[in-house]
Amino acid sequence: MTDPIQKKYRDGMNRLARQVDEALNGQRKAGRERKIGFVLLVAEFGKIEDGRVNYISNGEREDMIAMLREYLARVEGRYHEPTDAGRVQ
Repeated sequence: MTDPIQKKYRDGMNRLARQVDEALNGQRKAGRERKIGFVLLVAEFGKIEDGRVNYISNGEREDMIAMLREYLARVEGRYHEPTDAGRVQ
């Protein structure tokens, strides 16, 4: 896998990620888990197709990929809310 952030965007994206994480989850403290995950994607206008998208998040890569897949399914109209099919009413 290539580096998720181009060198020219690394410092700014890391700074933004720290600020967003603190705004959503409060100041980091030992033993306190984060409650809110986020993904930040950065690309140059005019270079998004056939270009480079830079990625940073505050979560595990696999979890963030699942979050992105759900988001894309929603905006593309492919997502359906889970049902309580197994629940007795």
